Amino acid sequence: MKKGEKRIKAVHARVKGLCGGMLALVLLWGAMPLAAHGADAVMMKAASIDGKVYVQAEAMQQWFGGEGTYNSKTQTYSYTPNDVPAVIQKVGPSVVTIVREKEGVGYDGHGSGFVVREDGWIVTNAHVVEGASKLQVVALDGTAYSVKKWYADAAIDLALLQIKASGLKPVAFAKQTPQVGEPVLALGTPQSMMLRNSATVGIVSGIERSYVAPGKWGYNYKMIQADVAINGGNSGGPLYNMKGEVIGVNSSKFTGNDIDNMGFVIPADTVQMAIRHFMNYGKIKRADLGIELEEDYAASEGLPGAEPLRVTAVQSEVAKQAGICEGDVLYAVGGRQVKTLADVIEALKLRLPGQRVSLTMQSDGDVVERTVALVEG
Repeated sequence: MKKGEKRIKAVHARVKGLCGGMLALVLLWGAMPLAAHGADAVMMKAASIDGKVYVQAEAMQQWFGGEGTYNSKTQTYSYTPNDVPAVIQKVGPSVVTIVREKEGVGYDGHGSGFVVREDGWIVTNAHVVEGASKLQVVALDGTAYSVKKWYADAAIDLALLQIKASGLKPVAFAKQTPQVGEPVLALGTPQSMMLRNSATVGIVSGIERSYVAPGKWGYNYKMIQADVAINGGNSGGPLYNMKGEVIGVNSSKFTGNDIDNMGFVIPADTVQMAIRHFMNYGKIKRADLGIELEEDYAASEGLPGAEPLRVTAVQSEVAKQAGICEGDVLYAVGGRQVKTLADVIEALKLRLPGQRVSLTMQSDGDVVERTVALVEG
């Protein structure tokens, strides 16, 4: 290692949470003009007739949201795009407040959440339910439900709760990755129970931001950054696009002098993965390479000139049998290039222990392909 260089050594992207006198990443416990969609091309069904191109109204509506009506008498199509009040009216019934109680204390704070199944399954943050002896869910109309059971994972900061209810309105998850600059809407219960289903709007400020649960060693999942004004109590609440689809779960934010509206959101694909795992296994079954990796400091800070990930220990027998050795360099996981520990976690996010994955590595100066069976992390 050259003089002046720093490295972060970690297993599973373990990095301490950010904190300091002037800057902290904190958990969220406790009318602007709408920009057009990004400039990326959108594929829609269309037809060319007499030199003119016609786009199917259903395709436009599916992408941009809103409502449209065709008048056969006048042969006209009336289209009304979604505005903020329309989205709130559409999605508001899916948003709930989570009330936490502790043994011998009673009320111990609250967070937000949202319905993911009509038969009473609710998503929120793990830190909202942490340490609770009892939980209640309060719906938009004020109806309170006792939580029967819940699953939580602190590293991913997600929890799945079950209440005895039916006919609830579940959210729809966005299928597309949000674009930077895309308008978004957050709903939740900031600060006080009297402020249930408060709305705030903003834009997506960034995507694929590295994240570590504050004050904890954790799995370094990628996050969405948004500038919506989220506060204590917004934890676990949904972030919507203008089609009324959930793009993620509000989880944390930077706070400090000269810092405004820097919130971080767990993406929809991570949330859906967690729901599947909780429902199927009662926990998150993490796939792990069975090796310890060292991340270059420049890579962890997003700086140019970063060195690749280096193997510092081979922990599992299957990794040893695959020929992986200490000092090897890792370039790709399953054909996906990895430069940081967060990249590795993302590459493994949708895989399960026991599955096999190819690794592109450098060993003794040669670039080689290794295949390893994933272990449970």
